[in-house]
Amino acid sequence: MELTALTSSIIILLASLLLIGVFATKFSSRFGLPALVFFIAAGMILSNFLYFDNAFITQLVGTFALIVILFEGGMQTKFITIRPILPAALSLATVGVLFTTAIIGVSAMLILNVPLADGLLFGAIVGSTDAAAVFSVLGGKNIKERLTSTLEAESGSNDPMAVFLTVTLIEWIQHPEGHNLLRLVFSFVMEMGLGLLFGLLLGWISVKVINRINFDSSGLYPVMAIAFAVLTYGLTSALHGSGLLAVYVMALVLGNSDLTYRQSILHFNKGFGWIMQITMFTLLGLLVFPGELPAIMLHGLALSLILMFIARPVGVFASTLLAKFSFKEKLVLSWAGLRGAVPIVLATYPLISGLPDGRMFFNVVFFVILTSALIQGATITPFAVKLGLVDERSEQSHSLLELVSLGKTKSEINHIHVHAGMVCVGEEIRNLNLPPNVLVTAVIRGEDIVTPTGNTVIQEGDTLYILGPKADRERIKKVFRFREMPLAPATPEPELIPGHPEPGKVDNSPPKPPDSRDTE
Repeated sequence: MELTALTSSIIILLASLLLIGVFATKFSSRFGLPALVFFIAAGMILSNFLYFDNAFITQLVGTFALIVILFEGGMQTKFITIRPILPAALSLATVGVLFTTAIIGVSAMLILNVPLADGLLFGAIVGSTDAAAVFSVLGGKNIKERLTSTLEAESGSNDPMAVFLTVTLIEWIQHPEGHNLLRLVFSFVMEMGLGLLFGLLLGWISVKVINRINFDSSGLYPVMAIAFAVLTYGLTSALHGSGLLAVYVMALVLGNSDLTYRQSILHFNKGFGWIMQITMFTLLGLLVFPGELPAIMLHGLALSLILMFIARPVGVFASTLLAKFSFKEKLVLSWAGLRGAVPIVLATYPLISGLPDGRMFFNVVFFVILTSALIQGATITPFAVKLGLVDERSEQSHSLLELVSLGKTKSEINHIHVHAGMVCVGEEIRNLNLPPNVLVTAVIRGEDIVTPTGNTVIQEGDTLYILGPKADRERIKKVFRFREMPLAPATPEPELIPGHPEPGKVDNSPPKPPDSRDTE
């Protein structure tokens, strides 16, 4: 009976924390403060009642959390938006991380009084930005799309670099005679190459399987997508490749493909990603023992300030020398180097390896994450506004449209945004030359839902909902192709977004130009 009462109390407490955290996101988006900070405090409070110091479980849960977080971020990233800034983002993810690691490593050696190798290890642990924190803080903000795209691409691709440096430095500390520079370079190239290869391959396989299989329940498609992400990580890691890079690339492939039940998968990923972030920040609070913090507080704050004001800016400016960013844009990139779930996971590596400074490093990481969230997270948007690096985008309410799920059929409902330059602009629906079994079921025009008829004229900015067989998908895309314009750059294909929307859950995002971010 006592065990039942205790179990019930813990469940009620966890449910209360989850509910409070969900409501806290409302205020976090308003003030630019990650709601996840609340769960650090919640974990520290729980540590007074529940003793937990298992670094292995934390690392296992954290690795799964990173898979979900990277998968969710990659699924929402449009390649057309990151393609122009990809070189800069990759430079930030590699050169930037190296500079940051070196500066923090030397600083940690002096401040924490540890050997240089141990200091560099700490630098590698906190050297990369965190996808969860970046997506959480930047989501819905009006910071210029070029900057947000760069930050999101960097945060999604620099985790493999941080993991490689952390593991390599731990091996160097434990076996200093077994490493040389040439071997490290070869190992890095192999890991990243395998990660890229398996990410592309398994992403392509995932798209084919998800699109061709028919389940009785639409809720199984998001589960299958997550399973493919976990499988991608496991297979790549087993073959000594970068599992995290493979997951991110695999998610990019899925997110930029015609995918059945795409909206269901995206909505599921968002909720699941939040649960994983909440879990990681709560575990951080649980693993930190408040009694140990006062002795290391000044050291932790000093390293946090060095990271924010010196190491990150130097890494950004050094890695973007050849990029076409203005001085003000580089300042925003420097200030947006948020730390979160990744350092939590990496901080468990020294603990599991039994390094003498492992516990101290974990406590210092606590201060780095906390100050990054409280200071940088709360001031990124005001800072960008001060520098004039925000887009004046008015909030547009979404039109409401309810469609019945098609269930297990060979048909699907697609929605497509009509852009300037498409051949359909100005044409009546009856003249679109659609396949016989294809029907335009609704037209979203501004705030209105237009009931389509044969003489309805398609206008730029419309969003069309089209019901038809999956086999006719390519023919539909040809109907909504762009006009060929001589001497003009190649235009992208129309974005045809397939999926069987759940009742009341259809996405009706406002129309956007072809090269803009699709936030859906």
